[in-house]
Amino acid sequence: MNIKLIALAMAAGVSLSGCATVINGTNVNYATETDPAGADIVFLNGLKCTSPCELELRRGSDTRVDITKPGYDPVYVLIQSRLAGSTFGNIILGGGIGAAVDGSNGASNTLSPRPLSVRLAPAGSGQPAMLLDKDGKDVMTVDEHNDKVRLDVAKTIGQDLAGVKDEMMAKP
Repeated sequence: MNIKLIALAMAAGVSLSGCATVINGTNVNYATETDPAGADIVFLNGLKCTSPCELELRRGSDTRVDITKPGYDPVYVLIQSRLAGSTFGNIILGGGIGAAVDGSNGASNTLSPRPLSVRLAPAGSGQPAMLLDKDGKDVMTVDEHNDKVRLDVAKTIGQDLAGVKDEMMAKP
């Protein structure tokens, strides 16, 4: 077989695939932990685990995580799929084809927050559930996070599951 033909076929294969698809894949290991540990974690797609845990999720899919533990207020966290830095490198190095491939299958996205770390609020305490950073320090309340991403996530998971109220839709 002709060496030039093989080289051309390899170049075409690389240019028609997205860099993030090759490097990252379309799924990601997603870690969830709670303070205290032992909470029931249920993702919108039906995956379940007990914290701390790690499951494989699609990079390109917004989702919702419901967290419950006896003695603590139930809480949900909206997980937003958003563009990662690889998208811009893809456009610069690979042109539009790689970016289109990665954009269509979600490989150029990342999930946020990731990992998910939540301090649960004791039942009836009036305290808010808190998102925590990797060192266990408060980042913001879960409600503040959900409010920031609610309208965007509602586009893919639906208004009811995202907690969108009618008056929110009236805002510009």
